[in-house]
Amino acid sequence: MSLDQLIDRDLAGQSRGHALVLLGGGARTAYQAGVLRALARLLARRGDEPARFPFRIVVGTSAGALNAAYLASQSGGGLAAFERLAAFWHELHSSQVYRLAIPSWLPANLLLAALTLARQIRRYRALLDTMPLVDTLHRQIDLGAIETALQQGVLDALAVTASSYNSGEHWTFCQTRPDHPLQPWRRPGRHASLQPITIEHLMASSAIPFLFPAVPLWVDGRKEFFGDGSMRQITPLSPALHLGASRVLVIGVGQPRHADLLGRRKAGDDPGAGTIAGHALASVFHDTLQSDVEQAQRVSATLASLPPELAAALPYRPVQVLALQPTRSLDELALRHVDALPPATRHTLEGIGALETHPDDRRAAAGSAAALASYLMFEPAFTRTLIEWGEHDALTREAELLAFFDPAIP
Repeated sequence: MSLDQLIDRDLAGQSRGHALVLLGGGARTAYQAGVLRALARLLARRGDEPARFPFRIVVGTSAGALNAAYLASQSGGGLAAFERLAAFWHELHSSQVYRLAIPSWLPANLLLAALTLARQIRRYRALLDTMPLVDTLHRQIDLGAIETALQQGVLDALAVTASSYNSGEHWTFCQTRPDHPLQPWRRPGRHASLQPITIEHLMASSAIPFLFPAVPLWVDGRKEFFGDGSMRQITPLSPALHLGASRVLVIGVGQPRHADLLGRRKAGDDPGAGTIAGHALASVFHDTLQSDVEQAQRVSATLASLPPELAAALPYRPVQVLALQPTRSLDELALRHVDALPPATRHTLEGIGALETHPDDRRAAAGSAAALASYLMFEPAFTRTLIEWGEHDALTREAELLAFFDPAIP
């Protein structure tokens, strides 16, 4: 977070709205639906304009981009959008997200797993076929309703992020209300483009590296192939600030380090394939949020502490940031529900040694059995519990959330 990422007063004066930033994490992002459902109930209980959608700016990355676009398409319905998002996740299954072409009755073994993965990679340039997700998004997200919400002033902007495999640049794609003053920005390694959000943008943003295929998009008059927006995302708050947010609620799906979970692996044991893959994905999805939030809060606090005459002379103003993440281990939860994975997926991961099959092995290599699986476990046994956890965490921070939306609190 650098000073030039804080809000320019001229731009902020034309927007100055609440922003919602939703980060990625595959199936883990069901947690966000729980947080937002609890938030909707808190705001409705407060009683002031209970039907109004509370965010002017919605920004999403990876699976968080799917949540962001879904909410934008439902924003005309006010707080009901959050209930509908939770209902969507409540009924979601892996078969609606990806497909792995292998008979579920075949046993797990290395040769079969290798043949399956080789066939998938040749056909889809990735381990999984994501055409089911394309169909799901077309059915669930009304792109025309997003434009209507922007035209009617329900929203100021929707933005999703993706990472270019061709150039290595990180791109933010923005769809704004007709009179929004935003100009596309360029920073080292980061660019923005004004264009209507499509299903292709959502598929690109959520294309988990190696697992989901890259998606072509047009930028600067040329076609580039894009993958998960969490890659190279060093400043996840930046798009919301560029779009003029004055208060930012960011919901990630990182988790605290749990020594009891990690300690089950014997000292000196080599990490398995799943442990390494889970660690790599955790680095992609979670490593930048906390540092970006802390720097934004620190710089904003510095600006707010300046003498009023000096602060008035500066072209920037402070921004309020509230961040929520799970307080309990998602790996622990995934470990309990690993058998909920589709049989074809589970057998393939077991075959390549990325998922242990014996209960004692699972406990010994919990990171392998859980971390990787948690990104792919789009199953009710896992996601419904995540929704409950999100609701619980939001309710424990009720006072902070209500203060965040209180205009009387600076």
